[in-house]
Amino acid sequence: MHHRLPAVNTAGCTFSLVGGLSGESWRIQGAGIDWLARPNSRVQALSGGCRRREFAVLRRMNACGLAPRPVCLDAHWLLVNWTAGPVATEADFLRVLSDGSLAGKLRQLHGCRRYGYPLDLRAQLARYWQRVDRRRLSPAWLALHRHFQRAPLPACLHLAPLHLDIHAGNLVSDAQDMMLIDWEYAADGDIALELAALVAGNRLGPAQRHRLFCDYARPGQGYTPAQLARFCAQWLPWVEYLMVMWYEVRWRLTRQPALLQAAAPLRRAFGLSQ
Repeated sequence: MHHRLPAVNTAGCTFSLVGGLSGESWRIQGAGIDWLARPNSRVQALSGGCRRREFAVLRRMNACGLAPRPVCLDAHWLLVNWTAGPVATEADFLRVLSDGSLAGKLRQLHGCRRYGYPLDLRAQLARYWQRVDRRRLSPAWLALHRHFQRAPLPACLHLAPLHLDIHAGNLVSDAQDMMLIDWEYAADGDIALELAALVAGNRLGPAQRHRLFCDYARPGQGYTPAQLARFCAQWLPWVEYLMVMWYEVRWRLTRQPALLQAAAPLRRAFGLSQ
């Protein structure tokens, strides 16, 4: 780390590995230092992330009280202040989902000024298509991909800054507040796309979806729960196909079996062989 970030004095620091499906990061602790080092790697870039974009997003969202403060960025690493507090468990996630605080955090995020990085979903799917393992392709998958390349995108309900990777592992909370972490896929897009990503990524059932839409659609927001549900349903197939493609690209790059296991239910839903 010192060789790659010579301006950072890491003498006497301890380094702890922090892992996950999105890759391996390091916690750096020392005198006056408590940072998370996120690699600016080929795997991360080919998976759709961009540390330069993430750095800019973090600066803006930290000013809004929604994200940790970025420290610095170079060609190899993004350094971010470590977010104090426990990472949410699945039980914690269900609690903030049911009590409306997660919906409130989404409304706060979606009320911020846009990043200036619009999500081009069709272009991202095309990039993923070029990076999947060609040996896993099939006529059914080719037909499915052509469908998403040719079908019109759902209508936009409201354009806003999105996080797009909200789950228990990306929520950190203390007694006062809840912080969102891991902003590498954040972009500007439709709020209904964010809701669809939350629904699909966390496999929310009908009752949980209804609770989320009711909590989000507060009076004065301009949306009804039924309207949110309708727009979210239009985005769901797109989100689920994007998830399939992410898992497949990530598996080709890392060969982690858990990635294909996670993709399997989505592939079955689309009628794709394993």
